[in-house]
Amino acid sequence: MLLAWAWLKWPVDPKQAGRRLQQPPGGRPSAAQSPSDAGDRAGSNHDTLRALITGFGGFVGPHLAAELRAHGDGELWGTVYQEAGPAPVAADPACRTVPVDLRDGPAVRELLLDLQPDWIFHLAAQSSVAASWQDPWPTLESNVRMQLNLLDAARALRQAGLGSASGPRIIVASTNEVYGDAPTPTDEAAPLDPRNPYAVSKVAQELLAAQCAQAWDLDLVRVRPFSHIGPGQDDRFVAAAFARQVAEIEAGLQEPVVRVGDLSARRDFSDVRDIVGGYRLAAAHGQRGRVYNLGQGKALPIAAILEHFVARASRPLRIEVDPARLRPAEVPLTLCDAGRAAAELGWLPAIPLTRTLDEILDDWRSRVAAAGRAAHPERTT
Repeated sequence: MLLAWAWLKWPVDPKQAGRRLQQPPGGRPSAAQSPSDAGDRAGSNHDTLRALITGFGGFVGPHLAAELRAHGDGELWGTVYQEAGPAPVAADPACRTVPVDLRDGPAVRELLLDLQPDWIFHLAAQSSVAASWQDPWPTLESNVRMQLNLLDAARALRQAGLGSASGPRIIVASTNEVYGDAPTPTDEAAPLDPRNPYAVSKVAQELLAAQCAQAWDLDLVRVRPFSHIGPGQDDRFVAAAFARQVAEIEAGLQEPVVRVGDLSARRDFSDVRDIVGGYRLAAAHGQRGRVYNLGQGKALPIAAILEHFVARASRPLRIEVDPARLRPAEVPLTLCDAGRAAAELGWLPAIPLTRTLDEILDDWRSRVAAAGRAAHPERTT
């Protein structure tokens, strides 16, 4: 067997009874929580709801684990890709991790046959637009192959008669990048018009998921989050890139210059903790086969993020445009219409971006300080 079993209980808050992973005495999700297939799950081979997060070692995975743990009662598992290095957010002790390369089809099939999850949150991806421009093929190959392997493994699970009768509910995390330069505010009916290799890979992933779900009768919901930021994000992404430079300047590790790309673009930014709340609600309440946008519905200039950090820096600094940070085919404006998610899932973003930005800067200050202590242990007492 690939896995050593562990049963983990997420704390349940009675005040969240209408929105948590509620389970009736029989141990399966209630119809109110999973309307598409709650009745079929009586055939599952385990008594508690079991969730699997692919790409747990990335930015979003630990935040989703915390969201699920705070609103539910069940078992929590996550896949990690060992060659990717340590997760940017501290490991969650309530989530058991499984090292697996999701590009390896037999390994993914063995994982699902052993684990028999009820919910799968497919987050694993190469998600950097900049990296996708530098070398497009690995992004296209990895994102599509991982998706196909997971879908094929879910089909194998059903064919083996394991897990619930309807198979696992799969939440496919896509992106607003699939819309390109769409009319705003952008709803789910907007045409797909990807403008970078990463976005092309996500369109392919979505279409493959929809086709396989129909052909193989899989329970699948797609989510299209707009830009999301928060503590733990790496500096390939804009807010973290600014915050890291400010933190290093404050620590005297970098000359007092923040190097930037195009500051004129306006983006619909959300806190990652709001976004993962949408993922949870999509698993609990989403309609099978449906697509849900997730975003604030407000466009913020990238320059405003930089100004926020500069205003909070403890040292004076200046700004310089770095041509290496400029992207080809930049979309000037993204603005989300999340009306469907509000109406059907009850999802609304709640965390103000000023708080998010403050926590991102504090996170990078802590990381820079920790790196300094590790590099010079003789300076610590």
